[in-house]
Amino acid sequence: MDLQKTLEVIRNCVEEIIPEDELIKKLEKSEETGKPLRIKYGIDPTGYDVHIGHLVPIRKMRDFQNLGHTGVIIIGDFTAQIGDPTGLDETRKHLNEEEVKQNAEKYMDQLYMILDKEKTEVRWQSEWFKKMSLEDVMNLMSKFTLAQFMAHETFRRRYEKGLPLSLHELLYPLLQAYDSVAIEADVELGATEQKFNILAGRELQKIMGMEQQIAVLSPILYGIDGKEKMSKSLNNYIAVFDSPDEKYGKVMSIPDSLIIHYYKLATNVNSEQIAKMEQHLKGDSINPMMIKETLASLIVEMYHGQGTAQKAAKHFHKVFAKKEIPDEIPDFKTDKDEIWIVKLLSETGLVKSNGEARRMIQQGAVSVNGKKMDDIELNLKIEDGFIIKVGKRRFCKIIKTS
Repeated sequence: MDLQKTLEVIRNCVEEIIPEDELIKKLEKSEETGKPLRIKYGIDPTGYDVHIGHLVPIRKMRDFQNLGHTGVIIIGDFTAQIGDPTGLDETRKHLNEEEVKQNAEKYMDQLYMILDKEKTEVRWQSEWFKKMSLEDVMNLMSKFTLAQFMAHETFRRRYEKGLPLSLHELLYPLLQAYDSVAIEADVELGATEQKFNILAGRELQKIMGMEQQIAVLSPILYGIDGKEKMSKSLNNYIAVFDSPDEKYGKVMSIPDSLIIHYYKLATNVNSEQIAKMEQHLKGDSINPMMIKETLASLIVEMYHGQGTAQKAAKHFHKVFAKKEIPDEIPDFKTDKDEIWIVKLLSETGLVKSNGEARRMIQQGAVSVNGKKMDDIELNLKIEDGFIIKVGKRRFCKIIKTS
């Protein structure tokens, strides 16, 4: 592939490349020497439930892999215990080593749905940070000033609001920056909100006398509500672990204004096809619902393979277009006469945790036999055949065993 076409692939759905002229030089050098570029992306396995917004930079890494380069995933087993402060107004709880390891394994299983495993190198921060002495850490800290770190928007906002800001959190950008030194990164990928940390890596490489990495920054994927960035805490996300039916239904719920946004950031549709769809949406030649149905099918097939989208579409039209209960729904057997509603939702698997159960109840998204549940303290009296619904797409039938 010639340089111009390579750049078109890399630029596609990218917000900013810093600096692009240096990226061109790296690509030319790689072509001349036959040595692949090292494309870095770091993950903090503070959890394992990945949503498709997380995968926007990962899909860009796959583009680089398709161009012959090496993807390097950094498992932040140190920074996960600090917590990336980006976008947060409070300190994250610490995780132990075993929790981080378990989360990382599940996280990687999801990333490999997009990445080429043969062209992916996985590294753990403990490879280099466990070898560091206090003297090494102090020397590393001397490379930056407090003023530089307080320019970080989140640090500054929390400080101005009088919110807790621990000294160990200030180390996060520095540790992420050193990851780039440790693996000799040529390019670092991330969302636009990661710009500060990625540029810190570029600066540290310069201080260390190394060739500097290029920042390739992706746009943020908006959630299905069309208002905020995709986030688990806002319950506006499409999880990789969601079933095909859930994925399809969630995509169909996005506002029409986000259709092209999702085509660009969540599918592999090329820019020419997307441009044609934009023209169709501006006119009246095609119903936006048809374009959205194609989008939903593409996203389902990406994660679950061919043949699943048609079944998911059929389920969607039966349940939502016709307002019916699906023919096949999971059941939950119990011999109890009464169960706390939060515990019931968690045990049935309709939610992933008691915390999510509480949120869904408080948002009015839980019903039993069509009656909305709004009391998180409710002890529900169990009857055989109860149909529990969570959100628009999750159903379960209660089977009383005694």
